[in-house]
Amino acid sequence: MKRCPPLGDPAALRALQDALYVVGGKWKLPIVQSICNGNHRFRDIERSIPGITTRMLSKELKELEMNGIISRTVHADIPVTVLYEPTDYSKVYGPIIMAMIEFGLVHQQKMKAR
Repeated sequence: MKRCPPLGDPAALRALQDALYVVGGKWKLPIVQSICNGNHRFRDIERSIPGITTRMLSKELKELEMNGIISRTVHADIPVTVLYEPTDYSKVYGPIIMAMIEFGLVHQQKMKAR
């Protein structure tokens, strides 16, 4: 059985905590995945993620923008259009999402086998 990675180094622990802050929670990865899959307007993102509330989506989008994962562009058309786009930095999410999917599939099988 593989051991857990050592976190005796305080810098490693802080880095892990920072990473969990950026990607953690129930909604951030689905939001990034939705935007990367072509949903750029608020309502389109909201409709693509079952169960998310308007308030939670707004909060998470602000945090993702603050962390440089997505960009928000306001177009002064009538009506005003707001578009969310993935940044180049958001590409770091790809391997994380794939690893989480892989873990989820393994975990589902393990729970079924109980």
